[in-house]
Amino acid sequence: MRAIISVSDKSGAVDFARGLRELGIQIFSTGGTRKSIEAAGVEVQGISDLTGFPEILDGRVKTLHPAVHGGILARRDLPEHLSELSHNRIEPLDMVVVNLYPFVETVRKPEVTLDQALENIDIGGPTMIRSAAKNYPSVLVVVDPRDYDAVLQGLRQGGIDMEYRKKLAQKAFQHVALYDTAIAQYLNDEAFPEEMGIALKKQRSLRYGENPHQPAAFYVEQNIRRGQEGLGALEQLSGPEISFNNLLDIDAALNSVSDFEDPAIAIIKHNNACGLASNDDLAEAYRRALAGDPVAAFGGVVASNRAIDMPTASEIDKTHYDAIVAPEYETKVLELLTRKQSLRLVKVAPYRRYAPGESPLEFRHIRGGLLAQAPDLLEDAELQPRTVTSRQPTDDELSDLIFAWKAVKSIKSNAIVIARDRTLLGMGAGQPSRVVSVELALKKAGDRCRGSVLASDAFFPFPDGPELAIRQGVTAIIQPGGSVRDKEVIELADRHGIAMVFTGVRHFRH
Repeated sequence: MRAIISVSDKSGAVDFARGLRELGIQIFSTGGTRKSIEAAGVEVQGISDLTGFPEILDGRVKTLHPAVHGGILARRDLPEHLSELSHNRIEPLDMVVVNLYPFVETVRKPEVTLDQALENIDIGGPTMIRSAAKNYPSVLVVVDPRDYDAVLQGLRQGGIDMEYRKKLAQKAFQHVALYDTAIAQYLNDEAFPEEMGIALKKQRSLRYGENPHQPAAFYVEQNIRRGQEGLGALEQLSGPEISFNNLLDIDAALNSVSDFEDPAIAIIKHNNACGLASNDDLAEAYRRALAGDPVAAFGGVVASNRAIDMPTASEIDKTHYDAIVAPEYETKVLELLTRKQSLRLVKVAPYRRYAPGESPLEFRHIRGGLLAQAPDLLEDAELQPRTVTSRQPTDDELSDLIFAWKAVKSIKSNAIVIARDRTLLGMGAGQPSRVVSVELALKKAGDRCRGSVLASDAFFPFPDGPELAIRQGVTAIIQPGGSVRDKEVIELADRHGIAMVFTGVRHFRH
């Protein structure tokens, strides 16, 4: 047997080469890979020994040669292929061990130039990988160092079966596809290009999906412009395995608290905030968030945009939760909360604000395709609330209106939030009728409605929703505006002396 080894990731390569030589396999290699193998005392020959042609153009051309690709691509079951190899003095190659130039690592460096990026686009490597994977019944292709031991074991036992060869080939094509996707991402300047690849790597298998009969896994998007972030950078500190539904709720929780500059706590149940509060004192923020709906909070997910301190942890410890999410935990907090074996402690930074033009696309899978959109990101400075009623909101009302407007953004449409003192008192979510969402939010807030404010994620199509809120004591409303009945809604507010603010933008979240 004859093998080519040319790897950027050299972990395990020397031991693998040594194992191949012990099996009598002849090895050809290039550049730094050859040097590291030779330095370990393992016999290896250069690619030029195979091709009879020197490496040229600063190494750009070294394996692009018929002696390489003829040896890889020839079908062993076709006598005419083997005859052509013999006629052209080409010997078959039986194994290709290749992984690619560190393009992603290179282009993520802050000062990288376009020339440097282009020089780190591997050409010969992907070509050899594709050739070997195409001919996998005859040629082993290995792109992942984690497969070295299994390949050696199979060879020592007499050979690699066709099923495993096929698995290695699939892995090889996917390896090249991820690599090509990264290059395309780097060169792309369009928000919605005509063709687009999405690169995903499995971070973990999950016990099941939304329900026990649904198999599931968590894949992390590989994007050269952002690196590992969000739940891709999640660190679990304690507790049972994180589930599919946990991840959905953790994401919703982080979306809820990440919009706030001040300390904030969100309590999430089934992807919606049943509690949310912002306060200079984190423990007080938690107490207020819990008061929003202490019954629904049971078994939910708590998220903080600040490190969890001991006063806050002591309050959290009084209620059963599935998970707590925060950027950090004080040492004593970990000692306290890890006592609960059923509680997942998760460390994740709040979702960062993206620079202009940097934000990723959001994808939603529908049968037959994907919907893509820019995320719902608006800086505080971009919000220009406009009072449309005779009465202006007071300073306290305006503060609560802005809080409620941020809160309603992360609640399922049709979304209504009742708030006071930067605390969510009640919410209505996911109802086909906006007025029903208002009824649910008011019912949840109860007597606390008096002196509160209301936020609606989209305009009111009729005055009926605001009228219900006014009867219950709501004194100010924030909504996008834009309904053909805006005039009727504004007149209703003026008759009752409440303040109404239009934002000019909506926050649908389906």
